[in-house]
Amino acid sequence: QVQLVESGGGLVQPGGSLRLSCVASGSIFSVNAMGWYRRAPGKQRELVALFTSGGTTKYVDFVKGRFTISSDNAENTGYLQINSLKPEDSAVYYCKADISAVYGSSRESYWGQGTQGTGSS
Repeated sequence: QVQLVESGGGLVQPGGSLRLSCVASGSIFSVNAMGWYRRAPGKQRELVALFTSGGTTKYVDFVKGRFTISSDNAENTGYLQINSLKPEDSAVYYCKADISAVYGSSRESYWGQGTQGTGSS
């Protein structure tokens, strides 16, 4: 089976930065896409950014210019760099990956357990 584990969350002052990591482990042939989502208190989980193995990258409008999604394919690891963090960015951040376990198998989606990021003075 596949596991996703996020890390890198924490408490920073507004204007500060966080670098979130998502490590995929287990039976993995390829990571076809990875996305970052977040859930703020009292709100639904929402997409923040994603990329595909084909090179497509997407950011939602409210993070453009401040968040950067990237990956280390050799390590099956994804990253979300958060700069100029605002208090309204405070949320639990989750990664989601679409993974093929073996060559030719269908993709399945996996979620991590989340990591808390908070912007507060």
